[in-house]
Amino acid sequence: MKITKSLIILLVLIAAALLPVLTEAYFISVAITILTFMTLAISWDMMLRTGQLSFGTAGFFGLGGYTGIIAVADFGVDPVMGIVLGGLLAGGVSLLLGMAILRLRGLYFAITTMALASVFMVIIRNLHRLTGGPGGKIVYTTLFNYDSTKVYWLMLGIAVGTIVVSELFQRSRIHFAIDAIRADETVAKSHGVNIYKYLIFVFVVTSIIQGVIGSTYALQYGFVYPESSFSAHYLLLPIAMALVGGIYTTLGPVLGAIILGLSSEYLKLIMPYGHLIIYGVIIVVVVLFMPNGVYGALKDLFGIRKRRLEER
Repeated sequence: MKITKSLIILLVLIAAALLPVLTEAYFISVAITILTFMTLAISWDMMLRTGQLSFGTAGFFGLGGYTGIIAVADFGVDPVMGIVLGGLLAGGVSLLLGMAILRLRGLYFAITTMALASVFMVIIRNLHRLTGGPGGKIVYTTLFNYDSTKVYWLMLGIAVGTIVVSELFQRSRIHFAIDAIRADETVAKSHGVNIYKYLIFVFVVTSIIQGVIGSTYALQYGFVYPESSFSAHYLLLPIAMALVGGIYTTLGPVLGAIILGLSSEYLKLIMPYGHLIIYGVIIVVVVLFMPNGVYGALKDLFGIRKRRLEER
């Protein structure tokens, strides 16, 4: 069974790596977009596993994007290094903020993190010399000089790396600690779990991922401006993907990103002016009738079939 599973994973990775060779530029662009939101969805779900509902995804995404653009435009840094700096700054800011806001719980934490994107945007709009103010900032040295194939491979590498980190969370001591925190903080604390330490660790790791994605996305196109970089689109769509695919898992957000990403593009082609309505209906139907997401429904289905075969 383990050999079969490893073989399937290997074949999927090979197929994903060969996608730019087998498809046209349009499909590569779609794949890059799906990988971008897939990574954001996984990072959001990783924080959710602690029992804390974070709405700071768009904030750290935009912060990473601005960091990458400023590093390349003003300091002549290589775009790849700009991506690294975007992740590091997002991680550093999240560490400082986490020391304060991770004392909050439930709705209070959610509202505070939701405000981060607006706070970052106001600050950036007023730093005209550094950020370009309301008009944004442009860089002429883009990531791989608009080579979509190389950008795709980089995004694939980031997505695979995020999946690996998520799986490490699921298969290590961190998994037991954050599960205990989500179930009951008092019980977890009585068993010696350092709640504050684990919450800060997960918050920083997920923020670094979001910052890396934000800087990669910004340097791919070569520009940033406040309303776009801190758009709620980078918060709501990853959440929808995680809910559709199935939360508290790694494969759930992956499936959700693929399903919603492909359906979005298809609906745009057949219904240019009404695709968002159908898109919304798909999300609502899945959430209502599949509370555990598509991945959870598939697990239940195969679990029932397996039990029936064992009974025979």
